[in-house]
Amino acid sequence: MTIERDTTSPLHTPRTDSRSAAAARVARARITEAVAEHYTSRSSAGLAESVLEDLAALPEPRPVVGCVIPAYNEAESIAAVLDSLLSQTRLPDVVHVVINNTTDDTFEIAAQYAGPHTVGEGDDEQRTEVYVHDIGENPDKKVGALNYGFSLIEGCDYMLGVDGDTTAHPDAVERLVEEIVSDERIGGISAIYSIDDRPFRRPVQRFLIAGQRAQFAAFNMQNMLKGRNMAVLGGQFSIFSMRALHEVMEVNHQGSPWVKDSEVEDSLLSLQVKSAGYLTKISARARADVGGMHTLRGLDAQQVKWNFGAIELMWPGQRGDTKGQPFHPNLRLRWVEHASMVVNLTTRVLFVLLLVASLSIGAFVFSPFWLIPPVAATLLNLRVVASMKHRTWSDVLFAALVAPAEVYMWIRLGHFLRAWTRFASKKQTDNWAEQAKAERGSGNGYLAPVALVVLLMAAAVAGWFQLDVAAQSTILRFGWPVLAVITVLQTVGMLAKVLRRQFGYRV
Repeated sequence: MTIERDTTSPLHTPRTDSRSAAAARVARARITEAVAEHYTSRSSAGLAESVLEDLAALPEPRPVVGCVIPAYNEAESIAAVLDSLLSQTRLPDVVHVVINNTTDDTFEIAAQYAGPHTVGEGDDEQRTEVYVHDIGENPDKKVGALNYGFSLIEGCDYMLGVDGDTTAHPDAVERLVEEIVSDERIGGISAIYSIDDRPFRRPVQRFLIAGQRAQFAAFNMQNMLKGRNMAVLGGQFSIFSMRALHEVMEVNHQGSPWVKDSEVEDSLLSLQVKSAGYLTKISARARADVGGMHTLRGLDAQQVKWNFGAIELMWPGQRGDTKGQPFHPNLRLRWVEHASMVVNLTTRVLFVLLLVASLSIGAFVFSPFWLIPPVAATLLNLRVVASMKHRTWSDVLFAALVAPAEVYMWIRLGHFLRAWTRFASKKQTDNWAEQAKAERGSGNGYLAPVALVVLLMAAAVAGWFQLDVAAQSTILRFGWPVLAVITVLQTVGMLAKVLRRQFGYRV
């Protein structure tokens, strides 16, 4: 039976018990050593050579890849996800769709794909089987679905995790398998992610998608240029060594690879895989397209959850039983990102306040040097777009017109402030539920940063007019040079990124 729907009791489905490809390679190596050791005399030399030739002629053992797709209300995308997997040049050996907490038709749509599938003919024939499970109400949400799927593929060599809204390029699985098999030190490899650029009619939707594509591209390139060491093995489309996952469980005394203590289960697992002595990489060629957020509500909830989860991992002491790891190698890029956001926030707020203050007393003097930072930012944005393998006209316009990228940066700063404010409040919030609510069109939390900035600006302006002329002049005399120094350093950093070599990488 390949379709299961049981919301009251554990499900029992066939596990993949194929012989491990890694074990097969070890066995072949031992046989080769034994032949070389025991057939050493001249009389046996011909037999030894014959045995070794026959052994070399045997086909390489095919690694067994089990795919797990956690799906929550993915009725709009699950068919495209399964179509993309069944169109791969290298099929996963088994696919488990694990549906949880769903209120739409995800199960009914996915169930149409349940059963065996054969692709190709003759020597190129490949087979796989799709299993569909609805585990009903699941308090652990995506984490619970991932761990459930993991328990079903215990006999596999590798686990391929795919989100229910991610479609892969036709050779993505083949590329990931080639890369992870080539080096046993690798614990997991993430595909190169981009946001699905399907056409949206509304300008706001196009703007948000272009911003997310630029954000993902910059993040991917950062990881590419750091030896392809990936800070986060995103659950969107990543392959894991089952051996590495089992070691993570053993070292951390966990009953499953993913734990529910963290808001960013992918980041935490990536840290644990790295700590277990394995490499975490981003693929050089495997690509996948992720469904983007096309509303301000949805984007805010997603990014606040990501930022909040990252802060918990960075901070030396977080909620739950998973301690913060501020000095972990995989978190260095996170610290850099957050420091960059602080600088971006400081320069923008200072510039607006100083500009308004100077204009209020007629002391503003324009200098063309202030045009250099936005020019540098535009060049950097265009460099990011140029590195995209499948860029669109929307991507180019987003970078070239200056204003869209600047507005998107202010939106990201709002997410950044919301995440740190929520963390500092120590209020227990279910950010998964908040994101789900936002994607349904509920909640107005995304407006909080706007209200906060307006209030702060109003307070600053009111305070400014309470000062005498001498105090105002003193503030401007020191404020502009301070802003200039910060802006110069920031501009030098942007120009360095514009000029650095990218070694032919495309994101």
